[in-house]
Amino acid sequence: MPTTSRQWLLNDHPRGRGIEDGDFKLVETEIGDPDEGQMLLKTHYLGFDPAMKGWMENIADYVAPMNIGDVMRGSAILEVVESNGGKFAKGDIIFGSNIWTEYCLHDGEGLFKVDTDLPPTAHLSVLGTTGMTAYCGLFKVGKPVAGDTVLVSGAAGATGSVVGQLAKVAGCRAVGIAGGPEKCKWLVEEGGYDAAIDYKADDVKAQIKQHCPRGVDVIFDNVGGAILDDMLANIATGARVVVCGGISRYESGGTPTGPGNYFNLIFRRASMAGFIVIDWMAEFPAIRKRIEGFVQDGKLTYQEDIQEGFENAPETLKRLFTGKNRGKQMLKL
Repeated sequence: MPTTSRQWLLNDHPRGRGIEDGDFKLVETEIGDPDEGQMLLKTHYLGFDPAMKGWMENIADYVAPMNIGDVMRGSAILEVVESNGGKFAKGDIIFGSNIWTEYCLHDGEGLFKVDTDLPPTAHLSVLGTTGMTAYCGLFKVGKPVAGDTVLVSGAAGATGSVVGQLAKVAGCRAVGIAGGPEKCKWLVEEGGYDAAIDYKADDVKAQIKQHCPRGVDVIFDNVGGAILDDMLANIATGARVVVCGGISRYESGGTPTGPGNYFNLIFRRASMAGFIVIDWMAEFPAIRKRIEGFVQDGKLTYQEDIQEGFENAPETLKRLFTGKNRGKQMLKL
């Protein structure tokens, strides 16, 4: 039975700048025995999402504030080491929201037993928040119909790569925007996209017009900034713009510049909406089964980028904002 555990604490709010090493503090804390109804959990994997920077900045009001000295939050796959009448039994592998820690005591609230024929890490990627965000954002907000053109920014990321494949399942044309020839090649050859635009090399607006000659029916935006502006310039009549994230703002500052082409929403009688995926949490089990079926049928593939070593947690998070990750970013302890 472990008596201590390393944890990463929030040491500063990275507002208006990129994440730095000094934003985190590694400490060692004592771990007691589980009380009645508690379990001792061991972390096997941590999951990372761009939204975590918003939590660190303490500006994301859909989650509880993060104060200096709080243990960093995230998603995790854990093992029940001991259970004192807890929600799960000793040896169970579970997943859900937790903290950056090697071991912890927990009552099981917000955690769920791994239930999939896929590798357990799928519960942090395609069956986790990543897959739920892609599915709910596309179908609940974007509402694609067969024959639509769906344009996705950040298309090679963990969420964007799933969005394009779900669009293809729905009978749509999928066009992705990503950075670099390697990512664009993966999108077309393995990720199911019909076309890919390299924003680092191409005139994005001209390429959108070339690959979406009838205009864009559904935009799924993970980036914001200038790329969102270029996408809005080529929307079709009745288009739906799904605002999922704005990774461009995370390095430049906390307040993104509004798109100059927003008036095109009027000209094209289009709509633009943001969403928070937890609004559909009650539907997650059914959505997971549906997505798992797509994977097993060969209609959907996914990537996982797994780093190693608890001491590398901050560096692993930073990978999301430098374009180093390939698919869902995770850390194996």
